[in-house]
Amino acid sequence: MRFHHFAIEVKDLETSITFYRKYLGLHETDRLYFNEENIVFLANNGFRLELISGGQQKVSQGIHICLEVENVQEIIRKFNEHAISALEGPYKLNNGWETVFYEGPDNEIIEFLQIREKTDH
Repeated sequence: MRFHHFAIEVKDLETSITFYRKYLGLHETDRLYFNEENIVFLANNGFRLELISGGQQKVSQGIHICLEVENVQEIIRKFNEHAISALEGPYKLNNGWETVFYEGPDNEIIEFLQIREKTDH
């Protein structure tokens, strides 16, 4: 068994696609219509995100996605360039990890986690 994707129910599919493309570098891999829902898969570097819009579902609340990154400060800089402030953090945890949280278009929480000391190469 292996992990395939993480899914988020969204209000506006195109707004969410734009957000995840622009800020996380995800690209669209598949688009389909199933059970009265529009579904788009976005991916990058082995990570897949499914965005679902339409149908009878309610937009998700309390979603938390954590993405491991090489450099948390680089993520913060990228969001700051677009005048997007962190929801929480950045924090340095007792084990040396660094983390920061942002909010996506449908109130989903996106955590960026750096688990290794960054190297200056």
